[in-house]
Amino acid sequence: MAGSIPGSRVARKLGLTDRVFAGVRSRRLLSTVEKGLIAVDATLEKELRVTDALADATSRYLFDAGGKRVRPMLALLTAQLGDGATSDVVQAATALELTHLGSLYHDDVMDEADRRRGVPSAHAVWGNNVAILTGDLLFSRASQIMSRLGDRATRIQADTFERLVLGQMHETVGAQPGDDPVAFYLQVLADKTGSLIAAAAQSGVIFSGGDPAFEEPMVVFGEKAGVAFQLLDDVIDLSADPNETGKVPGTDLRAGVPTMPFLLLGEQSDAASRALRDRIDDGVRLIADGADPAILDVALTELRDHPATQQTLDLAHTWSGEAIAALAPLPDGPVREALTRFAEAVADRSS
Repeated sequence: MAGSIPGSRVARKLGLTDRVFAGVRSRRLLSTVEKGLIAVDATLEKELRVTDALADATSRYLFDAGGKRVRPMLALLTAQLGDGATSDVVQAATALELTHLGSLYHDDVMDEADRRRGVPSAHAVWGNNVAILTGDLLFSRASQIMSRLGDRATRIQADTFERLVLGQMHETVGAQPGDDPVAFYLQVLADKTGSLIAAAAQSGVIFSGGDPAFEEPMVVFGEKAGVAFQLLDDVIDLSADPNETGKVPGTDLRAGVPTMPFLLLGEQSDAASRALRDRIDDGVRLIADGADPAILDVALTELRDHPATQQTLDLAHTWSGEAIAALAPLPDGPVREALTRFAEAVADRSS
């Protein structure tokens, strides 16, 4: 059983067993967190069952494909600052994971992604309309769960969902004249990724009856760790193994969605960097007109080896360090130790 539980998948992807729970004190938390993840997965299984046959199949599609369960894991970890994995914590973690899951259906439609979690994306199987409606269904189910936990939970869900939508909207429209492209992109990451991770970290404290003084530090920690996580994804995306990630390397850039290495490339003034950016821009336009996405293979390999990608890695480490600094108000102990290792792990997934 232990080899197949959600915690094992998280450990394999992010090195949590060897890194986040590496300390003697925090290692004792591992079995507690894994038991909580089993409860979350069982609740997800229950909440994803729909009497309508089509909705049942589409809602369960990406859940059945797997996933790292990072957000539930974080909620269960911060819950140890209070009364642990209470029923309310499990419910909140489930709702936030459903919110994340619903966002994937929408993201894949908007990015025209072919694959997700190693399988064809939902819109590739059922079409855009059904994929969008499935995402909407998951969002509504998440709201139903949070409403059972009271007004505070409902507000957290609503505020987080608003930021997810704004982040996606701003990413879709892009930076406007006068906007700093890098700062604009970091805000998109904070809204699209950081907000949900922050909500998970905060919810663990709230729904376990933890000290309210820990809530704001958890919000700051979660948002900064989330940005670091996504910056590392931008790096990994350029050298991803499709067999491991289920995505073709450079998926976002091929779809015309800028990532941090590309934005930092644009800040370079040397001729080689400008030429590489122009080649990528030209390739994106050709792909939009129907060209084979493989035309960008060489250019994206060059971007992977460009200093801009190392700069993105350095930036991820900076955000990770700020996440760790936000933990200062927490008491010394296994939870703070594990959270520190979590922030370090999301900014360095090389092992």
